[in-house]
Amino acid sequence: MRIGELSRRTGVAVHLLRYYEEQGLLHPQRRPSGYREYVEEDVAIVRRIRSLLAAGLGTSTITTVLPCLRDTGDRLVPTCSDLLADLHQERDRIARVISDLQTSMDALNDVIAAAPADVTRRALASFDTRSHSEVEAGTF
Repeated sequence: MRIGELSRRTGVAVHLLRYYEEQGLLHPQRRPSGYREYVEEDVAIVRRIRSLLAAGLGTSTITTVLPCLRDTGDRLVPTCSDLLADLHQERDRIARVISDLQTSMDALNDVIAAAPADVTRRALASFDTRSHSEVEAGTF
């Protein structure tokens, strides 16, 4: 199948499929005309790539872990023993990022909560689609 068909079947834009190829994630054959030729397995590979991207992994990490994953239809299953250590490291990295973001949000909420009442009223007037309690709670 050509790249347009792979794009339609996976819902992934053509430019992203080309990027995946540049990153070594996809390996289409080339026709004499230069067109890329994909096989049925590439549909499953693209789905695995998308799942791993959604899990927060970067393409360089995906390049190393992709060969060690099997898709059971409802989940990805590691098939290489050394892969789990890499996945644990990635999970720990994501947990640190989440913690840092939570700290940033808490600091921003503190600043918002310290606003004088008149500033809060003006903010409410400018954010008329949001409720007063959201502004006071610092969740807008």
